[in-house]
Amino acid sequence: MAETWDEAQLIADGFECVYAELEWYDGPRVGLADIGGKPHCFDGYGQYLGDEADEYRVWPASEAAGQSEREQWAIFARWNQRREAGTVTPESHPSHGGIDARYDELTLLLTPHRQPPDDSRRLGHVSLTGDFRGGAD
Repeated sequence: MAETWDEAQLIADGFECVYAELEWYDGPRVGLADIGGKPHCFDGYGQYLGDEADEYRVWPASEAAGQSEREQWAIFARWNQRREAGTVTPESHPSHGGIDARYDELTLLLTPHRQPPDDSRRLGHVSLTGDFRGGAD
């Protein structure tokens, strides 16, 4: 798992909270993070669509979507702890479907919120590299 840092010091240094990393490839690619102190969805795969490398599309997350993302992340985090302890296998990952009914329900609810809208803002990579884990349930 990620290193533990002093949350108060990170905030004082201008870092913001990342609540969920839904995809990772050489850094966070898709997830939920505070930007300007408010929860936003982010998608960093735009470079494959002609955006600049390490550019993110970001858009505000509704309160309900933010809560659902954090709930689904908590389900994943509990599974990941069991996987790291060797009590479950990768095949039991909740995203495979049919394993955790609530995870499946949240996936259906969140799918439309995870699509970058046409009016999403674009931010450079530096905006998301200053992150820390926080808000875990």
